[in-house]
Amino acid sequence: MSSGQLRIERDGPIGYVVLDNPARRNAISAGMWRAFPLLLAELGKDASVRCIVLRGEGEVAFAAGADISEFESNRASDDGVRSYEAATAAAHHALESTLKPVIAEIRGFCIGGGLAVALSCDLRYCAHDSQFAIPAARLGLGYGIHGHRRLVATVGHARAREIMFSARRYDAADALALGLVNRVLPAAELDGYVRTMARDLAANAPLTQAASKAAINAAIAEQGDYEQCEALIKRCMNSADYREGRSAFMEKRKPKFEGR
Repeated sequence: MSSGQLRIERDGPIGYVVLDNPARRNAISAGMWRAFPLLLAELGKDASVRCIVLRGEGEVAFAAGADISEFESNRASDDGVRSYEAATAAAHHALESTLKPVIAEIRGFCIGGGLAVALSCDLRYCAHDSQFAIPAARLGLGYGIHGHRRLVATVGHARAREIMFSARRYDAADALALGLVNRVLPAAELDGYVRTMARDLAANAPLTQAASKAAINAAIAEQGDYEQCEALIKRCMNSADYREGRSAFMEKRKPKFEGR
């Protein structure tokens, strides 16, 4: 059985969620899938955390997919399959629905379920030596509808077809050209770049970011929650942060947002 775990680290306004299973290239075990909603809820309630970064332990892999070594036990029955798929769906929902921006910091292998997790994040930055693939067509498994929708929303249907049908592996330059990642960095610069970006996001208005995240998710969903979007937009317009933003602009100073 896998000894992998998901853990939280904090650095000022940044909350790190770490995929910690380096012996298996940070393959995501059933226990790690189940931990996502709990840890994301913990960071979501922490007012001091304004941006979340998801990364893999070590330098070899972000995540080399779901932990296949568990499949015989976790997918041995219909009930097992349903339970496992419910856990993965809940993990993706937790990443997508948290109102705080989530950055995937990608080093090394980002394969299968690892790429699916990265696609559930809002932004993706990778090292120049990263590798990407969705090898479902070489395993004979059916890739989920939600994962397909998120992939199409990210890269478009033509590129999604190539990624899924070919099951080929892409390097970082290919991933950038396809639109899988926002930016490629030298490996030595990745952590510092992500940390700076996360702190920049943390300094911006969290209510505005939450409203934008909900609106973008609604736009790419089959049935978006537009009532939630309108409520979050209205909350921005009635907020102390909006008044602070206007005042800071007029006074030519940096605003101090408090998320209220």
